[in-house]
Amino acid sequence: MDQSDPSRLRVSDQDRHQVAEALREAAAEGRLDLDELDERLEAAYAAKVYADLLPLTADLPGATPVLRSEHLPVARPTPGVPATVSHHSSIAIMSGVDRKGVWQIGTTHTAFSMMGAVVLDLREARFTGTETVINANTVMGSVDIYVNAGTHVVVEGFGVMGAFDQARDKVPAELLPDSPVVRVKGVALMGAVTVTRKRMPGEPGKMKKMLGH
Repeated sequence: MDQSDPSRLRVSDQDRHQVAEALREAAAEGRLDLDELDERLEAAYAAKVYADLLPLTADLPGATPVLRSEHLPVARPTPGVPATVSHHSSIAIMSGVDRKGVWQIGTTHTAFSMMGAVVLDLREARFTGTETVINANTVMGSVDIYVNAGTHVVVEGFGVMGAFDQARDKVPAELLPDSPVVRVKGVALMGAVTVTRKRMPGEPGKMKKMLGH
């Protein structure tokens, strides 16, 4: 292999995922239709060298992956402080997307599933604004959104031969004047968009607390 040509170097799984995420965000912004997204995602996960990846994002603004990411400066996490990953969209087409743990969500987020499943766990998420609008749409799929006791939820979507609602709280709400607001909009067509208030990850349930565990 010609080492003088970086485009012929082998790609990593991280490179493939980086391009796939850029393609999904482009589709969410209307730059790619679903057929184009499906074709490019298939090509991205089949890519062997950087030359295979470059054409997939060449016509998308700001989405071209670097040829040698290891040569770029790396932002190193501060000891004791978890790294925060930001996601602007979550798209699952006959697949699944799971956002959980400590991650950053902006004032808007697009969630779409077609015969797939999207899970947005916001219990440990970092909100960049006081109100976050999630545009959640599904076709024969599901979008599940989890919030903690201190998050105010407003559900404004509707279902067409499907369900778009807030499930029964697993923990009581503990809202304050400065509690973040999550507003969920969209349509569930023969699918389900569900918002559930749950206890924090790792927090013992009521029975375990009674038993002293």
